[in-house]
Amino acid sequence: MSMLDWSILWPACVAGLLIAATHVPLGMQVLDRGIVFIDLAIAQIAGLGVVFASFIGFEPHGWAVQACALTAALAGALGLTWTDKRWPEVQEATIGVTFILAASGALLLLAKNPHGGEHLRELLVGQILWVSPATLPLVAIAYGLLLAFLVSRGPRPSHTAFYVTFAVAVTISVQLVGLYLVFTTLIVPALATRRLRRHRLAAAYALSALGYVLGLVVSALTDLPSGPAVVWVMAALALPVFAFSGSRQRSA
Repeated sequence: MSMLDWSILWPACVAGLLIAATHVPLGMQVLDRGIVFIDLAIAQIAGLGVVFASFIGFEPHGWAVQACALTAALAGALGLTWTDKRWPEVQEATIGVTFILAASGALLLLAKNPHGGEHLRELLVGQILWVSPATLPLVAIAYGLLLAFLVSRGPRPSHTAFYVTFAVAVTISVQLVGLYLVFTTLIVPALATRRLRRHRLAAAYALSALGYVLGLVVSALTDLPSGPAVVWVMAALALPVFAFSGSRQRSA
């Protein structure tokens, strides 16, 4: 796609904005709790659920696959809730081991699949340019409910509320845009704005939204893969925001 095709770009932009709506505040929670890699672990567990559903013969992108992915992610989230309460001092290490087991399990299930490499790439990189406009209202409703639930739990939700909300959100988004963009949307805006004392959420939302829009435009103009393009553009935008917030804090 060497020129701007807005019939393809607008659904991708809307999908990115919807993901940012939930993942920016979730990312701030992740950073505050010191469990940065939880999104990778739960996203990978959800991906393992997708792979397992395909492995036992369910149709790709059907409701059975969604159910398998969500069940796997919720089980992983509840398991990590238990370990966080039982062994909080090693929670980050537990998350890392969980991620490795889920990733390795997916590779084992895909080992004899002739299209295994393609499936794995789709889970990691995603296909944001091919998001169906028909799915966007359902995604918007789901994310709206998740945001309402998160807000109702106050500024510091309980472990269970946080992990369950996180699992549902990541299960939806990883199948829309892939694991790389999920991680980037969660962590980069939260990290770039963490030293802001005022308007942090608004700044993080603006950074994430601009990253998606500009990244998709760059991808369209250069024929580069859309997911990695958005990742790099968002990271590039985050650097001056992080530097500016640091200089403001020193001068205050």
